[in-house]
Amino acid sequence: MPSLPLAPPSYLLAGRFRPLFWLACCFLVISTVTRVVLLAAAWGDIPHSPAVVAEVFAIGFFFDLLTCLYVGLPLVLLLTLLPAGWGASRPGRAAIGTLCLLLLALLVFVAVAEWTFWEEFQSRFNFIAVDYLVYTTEVLGNIRESYAVGPILAGIAGTTLAIFVGTRRWRAGGHDLTPWRTRWTVLAIWGAAAALGTWLVTADTRWPTGNHYADALQGNGIYEFFAAYRNPSLDYDQYYRTVAQPDADAHVRRTVATPDATFDAPTGMDRTIHNATPEQRLNVVLISIESFSAEFSGTYGRAESLTPNLDRLTPASLLFTQLYATGTRTVRGLEALSLSVPPTPGESIVKRPGNEHLFSLASVFNAKGYDSSFIYGGYGAFDNMNYFFGHNGYTIHDRAEVPSDAVHHATVWGVSDEDLYTMAMKTFDRSAAAGRPFFAHVMTTSNHRPYTFPEGRGAFKQKSRIGAVRYTDWAVGDFLRRARTHPWFRDTVFVITADHCAFSAGKADLPAFRYHIPMWVYSPAHIAPGRVDGLMSQIDVPPTLLGLLGMDYRSRFYGVDVAQSRPERALIGTYQLLGYLTPNRLVQLAPHRRVATLKPALTADESQPVVPDDPVLTLDAISYYESAAAAFHSGQMRTPFRPLPAVSAR
Repeated sequence: MPSLPLAPPSYLLAGRFRPLFWLACCFLVISTVTRVVLLAAAWGDIPHSPAVVAEVFAIGFFFDLLTCLYVGLPLVLLLTLLPAGWGASRPGRAAIGTLCLLLLALLVFVAVAEWTFWEEFQSRFNFIAVDYLVYTTEVLGNIRESYAVGPILAGIAGTTLAIFVGTRRWRAGGHDLTPWRTRWTVLAIWGAAAALGTWLVTADTRWPTGNHYADALQGNGIYEFFAAYRNPSLDYDQYYRTVAQPDADAHVRRTVATPDATFDAPTGMDRTIHNATPEQRLNVVLISIESFSAEFSGTYGRAESLTPNLDRLTPASLLFTQLYATGTRTVRGLEALSLSVPPTPGESIVKRPGNEHLFSLASVFNAKGYDSSFIYGGYGAFDNMNYFFGHNGYTIHDRAEVPSDAVHHATVWGVSDEDLYTMAMKTFDRSAAAGRPFFAHVMTTSNHRPYTFPEGRGAFKQKSRIGAVRYTDWAVGDFLRRARTHPWFRDTVFVITADHCAFSAGKADLPAFRYHIPMWVYSPAHIAPGRVDGLMSQIDVPPTLLGLLGMDYRSRFYGVDVAQSRPERALIGTYQLLGYLTPNRLVQLAPHRRVATLKPALTADESQPVVPDDPVLTLDAISYYESAAAAFHSGQMRTPFRPLPAVSAR
């Protein structure tokens, strides 16, 4: 037998490589069970069609096999390198058994982690999981505060040991006479198959069903994680449909050519905004609430409102009823509210290199003599927030400024909202005492898992999303009650909106209804109450706010003042998908230069069927995203302007 150059399959499975066969079986069984459990969780949201279920398991099994090649590589390498006879020796068995136990524990752990990730994001692992891996302190802290970690880990350990011991006979090799040429051939074939799969297959190699949940279930969580890790950024020109760059820029220029704009040159976006109304040198507090969907509020149609304090503001506020967030992550909301730019593919600009000295909302206020600040309840190193805001005109105030004895409650994400507002008011007091107007972007954290907050603020259930929303609303009301006692309150404009919605997934890949967020502009002494019902994007908030203040300024914003030009469009996106939303159409741009025109689901979780293409809307979509991506990479988003001549309040 040792003289054989190669060994038949039965010889391999009975000998040295039997542990590899055992690992492959464990992997495929665990992956299939995981898919069945996730399918059951999503059963109410996918088509009950045998064909769809068959596609889920067939394509899923293919990705499981491919992922198994990667997971099994360490074991293949060990089984190849162990000298002849070692597989049956005590040290050899210990080495093989230890590696098998570690790999099995990893598989069980990933299965549990996939369930918790699906529960939160209705998706297999993706770029969000990759992002979270970078910020282990916050993520591990959130896990400890949200879940019974001890029992879960004990369950993982117990399950791993039960499988390991119960299948030991399947794992034990019968002999260790595999020739060296056979061992190296197995390693070469296994490695070549893994390399070929990497070359030929991508995460998009699916059989689309038209349902996001079913399409997600076709994947494998481990594969999806590393696919996202391999592609942290996406070059627009390389992956998406384009037009000639000058044409894209010219088209966007026409869309931002509002009546208040005078362009500074024959080409480009640089323009001077001149407001016909007198400038009001008012303080501005822009509150972006974590994960705050419009559907939570009675003002926006909820029968049992979770936001009574905000609802009470509505009669005295300017209400924006059809505002859509640009993304599903906090950094996307911060990007839109500070830079007024579309959500270009890949990472948010907040986290990209080369994001310093960009034209921002703070740069406009700073040119007017304002104190501009970013105020955050957590540590702003998370998601690169402090670096981004600190290099784009904002003074940073975060959790490090809150004395421990002043904290009523905190999670790993930050202090409770009421403590954040206390810190913010101290900042406002300092600016007011110095005789300077202030602009502050305040980012909350309490409406985030684990959904805990100070006791005694109301009959709000701890560790529940609804309880956290109710507390978030209470904290806003408490903030305004306290703010009324300060002399700067009367001359302050309060803008209350969201960074993004509470949920991100739906039946469609880019579910439009998941992007609907609220916005109240409250300043009874200066801003007349009313409603703005036109469809608008989060990128329109900065120029609209400056328009309400009657400010003249030079602009590179991609958004517009909706009082000057009703855009009736919104820009929404994920890490890869880019959407251009109108009341009746959603143009969806995807990698591999794919473009689809869909009927958007604006009010409920419904499918978004393909409808006839509108060439004008397609050009709008391509132009916005192509132009914005090029502007960032070329430096055209940077601040090039000198301040306009000082204009006193009129």
